Amino acid sequence: MNQTVDRKSPPPRLSVIVVFHDMAREAKRTLFALSEAFQTGVTADQYEVIAVENGLQKLDPAWVSDQGPNFQYHFHKTTSVSPSAAVNAGASLATGQYVALLVDGARIPSPGLVHDTLAAIRACHPCFVSTLAWHLGPDIQRESRKAGYDQTAEDNLLASIDWAKNGYDLFEIATQAPSSACGLLNGLPNECSWLAMPRARFNRLGGYDEAFQSPGGGLVNHDFFQRLCALPNLSPVQLLGEGTFHQIHSGAATGADDLAVVLANFQDEYLRVRGKSFSADVSLDPCYFGSIPLQARRFVHGYG
Repeated sequence: MNQTVDRKSPPPRLSVIVVFHDMAREAKRTLFALSEAFQTGVTADQYEVIAVENGLQKLDPAWVSDQGPNFQYHFHKTTSVSPSAAVNAGASLATGQYVALLVDGARIPSPGLVHDTLAAIRACHPCFVSTLAWHLGPDIQRESRKAGYDQTAEDNLLASIDWAKNGYDLFEIATQAPSSACGLLNGLPNECSWLAMPRARFNRLGGYDEAFQSPGGGLVNHDFFQRLCALPNLSPVQLLGEGTFHQIHSGAATGADDLAVVLANFQDEYLRVRGKSFSADVSLDPCYFGSIPLQARRFVHGYG
């Protein structure tokens, strides 16, 4: 079942594609945080949110649409455990000049993420816009889990701050994700949990490579980021003081009992698809855009 928006006004500048799989708990916070009620400095006519549920319908399409007139729901029917085709399906519905990808729907965006993405696009077009990522909890989540951190503990942690009114307080209860251990001012991460680019460039790359069929897509997100970085005439922009906050769930990597085995399988798939081993090196020097709130300053130089 799909819910679509009847638009009589010009299309928005930005289309946000967010993919969910069996995460109704996490989706409620993520979608609220993408709404005009949480995002600061923007109005609903400036961006659209396309929520794609991959293979398992747990969300109420009417509830998704109730988040705002710029929200729509799409159910992607599949037996695949990879989000690759779901990302491409969402992008095919996009009407914005730029598309932003939030492939893991368990990630809560910070309150200025949409505004600063749009501002960076205006200042630096054509460009791609990235942010760093954080894990909610006392440590990266595969370590927090060992100490008993679970969804109940996380619910209590989130309830201890008024994040819905001041989303930057999320930095106070989070740890930088391993992919973002570089810190705010030390170049691009190896993987981006929020990545915005011209829709024409997304289409030029053929979207996400659907040959990646591992749980969670394996290294498909890394693969797409590297292919995007290789495109000419596209300025890299990294936002300061904005990002995404991963909620704990049974994720392919963050929820793995034996991460080494999972990563080895991901590497094997990458070798089969690309014919070479994966290297995480991204050598582009980005333009830094925005400001760093007080709560995030401990992350300037890496793990804080």
